[in-house]
Amino acid sequence: MKKDTTSPAAFPQAEIGREMKGADAVVECLTREGVDVIFAYPGGASQELHQALARTDKIRVILPRHEQGGSFAAEGYARVTGKVGVCMATSGPGATNLVSAIADAYMDSIPLVAITGQVFSKYIGKMAFQETDFYGMTLPIVKHSYLVMDVHELPKIFKEAFHLARSGRPGPVVIDIPKDVQQAKFQPVFPATVEFRSSYATATQHASDDQLKHVLALIAEAKRPVLYAGGGIISAEAHADLKAFAEKTNVPVATTLMGLGAFPETHPLSMQWFGMHGSAYGNWAVDQSDLLLCFGARFDDRITGDTGKFAAGAKIVHIDIDASELNKNKRVQFPIISDIKHALTRLNALAAAHKFTPPDTKEWHAQIAKWKKETPFRYDESKHIVPQEAVQALYELTHGDAIVVTGVGQHQMWAAQFYRFNEPRRYISSLGLGAMGFGYPAALGAKVARPDKQVIDIDGDGSFMMNIQELATAHIEKIAAKAMILNNQHLGMVVQWEDRFYGSVRGNTILGDESNVGGPENLAGLYPDFVKIAEGFGVKGRRVHEKSELKSAIQEMLDCDGPFVLDVIVPYTEHVLPMIPAGRTVKDMILK
Repeated sequence: MKKDTTSPAAFPQAEIGREMKGADAVVECLTREGVDVIFAYPGGASQELHQALARTDKIRVILPRHEQGGSFAAEGYARVTGKVGVCMATSGPGATNLVSAIADAYMDSIPLVAITGQVFSKYIGKMAFQETDFYGMTLPIVKHSYLVMDVHELPKIFKEAFHLARSGRPGPVVIDIPKDVQQAKFQPVFPATVEFRSSYATATQHASDDQLKHVLALIAEAKRPVLYAGGGIISAEAHADLKAFAEKTNVPVATTLMGLGAFPETHPLSMQWFGMHGSAYGNWAVDQSDLLLCFGARFDDRITGDTGKFAAGAKIVHIDIDASELNKNKRVQFPIISDIKHALTRLNALAAAHKFTPPDTKEWHAQIAKWKKETPFRYDESKHIVPQEAVQALYELTHGDAIVVTGVGQHQMWAAQFYRFNEPRRYISSLGLGAMGFGYPAALGAKVARPDKQVIDIDGDGSFMMNIQELATAHIEKIAAKAMILNNQHLGMVVQWEDRFYGSVRGNTILGDESNVGGPENLAGLYPDFVKIAEGFGVKGRRVHEKSELKSAIQEMLDCDGPFVLDVIVPYTEHVLPMIPAGRTVKDMILK
């Protein structure tokens, strides 16, 4: 017999609501989950949901100008707050336009609930107008997908979806709702809690004290220990615990890009971030370590390069909440399944209780200090504004206190290299998926979440163009997110690879008119004119190409009380360095 999951008897602590439409029940469920904003684009199959949202004053509905923009905005909101971001679209093309953000949230472990309208139940599977099997097509990139066929299931499904999205290793959940389910009237039963037959998706495992004592024993014996911290530290709100642990053990810290801000980058123990374009000293330290403590990271290929030669001389401890990540990309000697906040809290407590004494690593710290002095992130001065200089100027003028969002490309790496992050949730970027067009809509979501902070999208001209229509959203919704475009008229990162590995042959990487490519020395050839475009959307803008005007232009952007586009003209010849070529090792690092 099928278990009853809709009656009050099935949920002893449930609350029975008044009779309402399915669409109104969806809004009530969102309200009960604490949702205060949703990024939603309407259509025929989701119109009932929008009508229901129009009947409440508890949820702000922000209309993006493209569903992808709305879903990236929901991600930006989630990345800045740690709360579940919510987006919504209609069936068919509306739903499929959410796929990039769903995949992005899956790759970067971001809590997201994507709600989609669906055609009437009776038309499902019959290729009706604007029908897609969104449930099926999203299964590989979600924690779970729901297709709601019974209106009575809505309260339970929403309770489950939000629990799944935020628990354990966070991630995206899809809820696909046919129009007749939205229209159906019923008396909802709102459960207080939910249970799952399988605990894999939601159970939180904790490392044992014996396992953690062994970790402390390994540190006590180490001569060249390194702590490798990832985005899991930020998801678990464990950054303060990480700092306390690093200081107790005197272990230097290198983060991933997802982990930027998990450990203060101005701290003496910080080696900033490492990997393909990370600090040379961070990469060398990991390579030469004899003990590598990987906390809340997953040995991504952009971190490891050739995994067989990554930290080859080190004993490796890997603590992660997701058992599937252990020994997946890199075989380790000491895998531990655990919530990282619990693990760090207990490590600190055990270290204090047993009066842990850090090992003698003076020579190791001296070596790292020497590397830091010899190979800092650097750039060559030019008569033109170079992109690294623009990021550094932004850092100085904001005193390191802004939320920096990026698109994808060279500017994304320069933002991470030349802006120092001392707090978590300040560097917001599409990292696992690398989705161009992420920057400005995600900045809108970040600014909605943190109106008290300066939010600046450091973007490239190619990436910014992909969701430029969201300037309209910024203007109409009065969202004061700024964009600083590092405009080199090229797809810079691909150009860099062309220069390094393809004999500088340009394979469709020039964004301007090839016969008259713009740049610092040819302003007449610049295309498009971002300042005019911004003005057409009702957004203020300014172009700058003289070094002497850079800081005043950035300050004008920061002082603007609304959205702003600053078009910074830079050379296309700059490369992001250091660089470890894909699949290679630290020994192949390119420094100039």
